[in-house]
Amino acid sequence: MDLVTFGEAMVRLTPPGSQRIEQARSFDVYVGGSELNVSVAAARMGIGTTWLSRLPSNALGRMIAGRAREQGVDVSRVAWTDDEDDRAGLYFVELGAAPRPSSVLYDRTGSAMSRVRPGTIDWAAAFDGARWFHTSGITPALSESAAAAVGESLVAAKQAGLTVSYDLNYRAKLWSPDKARTVQEPFMRHVDVLFASADTARHVFGIGEADRLHERLGIGTIAMTVRECPRVSLNTWSASVFCEGVVHRAPTYEVEVVDGVGAGDAFAAGLIAARLRTADWDTTVREATALSALQHTVPGDFIQSTRTEVEQLLEGESLRISR
Repeated sequence: MDLVTFGEAMVRLTPPGSQRIEQARSFDVYVGGSELNVSVAAARMGIGTTWLSRLPSNALGRMIAGRAREQGVDVSRVAWTDDEDDRAGLYFVELGAAPRPSSVLYDRTGSAMSRVRPGTIDWAAAFDGARWFHTSGITPALSESAAAAVGESLVAAKQAGLTVSYDLNYRAKLWSPDKARTVQEPFMRHVDVLFASADTARHVFGIGEADRLHERLGIGTIAMTVRECPRVSLNTWSASVFCEGVVHRAPTYEVEVVDGVGAGDAFAAGLIAARLRTADWDTTVREATALSALQHTVPGDFIQSTRTEVEQLLEGESLRISR
């Protein structure tokens, strides 16, 4: 396996159409979680991926693992728990329509992953033969023990010689900016590639510029996505990578938003997949941004696009029906 990711995945429930939760009589059911989303997208780009997590040994835990497995992700090193107090987290996504934004409601307290702790994962075995490790700021927000496990994973990944990437993924419903900064800043010394939006970086570190983040944190590569939202269902989407003092920029896409969840994860996966294949940063950021633009166009957290579709988008193919 080339890529290893570590983090929580949950069962996602979304009312059909643009219904509110309280009016729903049924829900569309998906599985999603930032690090698993990255693994799925990278697998669809042809990268061998392993996802590490902690799941309850019940129907919901098996659903999560099964959906990951269906997408070609190795889940053989997931830590399973029979503790009846453990559970799979749930989250609800309301898809908005202007002027009402989309929103997320979490039901994840006491999840199996929130109780992960140092020693749960055999990192040496998990990293054997891998080239890249990815995790995010969602996992350490779950609990002190989860934060300690993230710290352990980063140290082990560097000791194993892997490239390490980290997505800030700030979630205001999970912790405060001050707590996020205090917990995560020590992690940054182990990170080679940092993913963030300008808003997320400002929330956590008070800095929204890649060059200043580099100066503050000492991270060599900063990858930043840029979203503008003139309407809920119509956004512009782009990204840039700051590396060794040079900024590499992607084209800007106008995207019709069917479901915006997971776009940042698709960008991270596209960058990782491209970087494992090529040393050219201009190619990398273009491919990653194209993949993440496509993620906006389908429901659910998991990317459903192919490498061929990414190439077609980069070539500027027509939006006419493909027959």
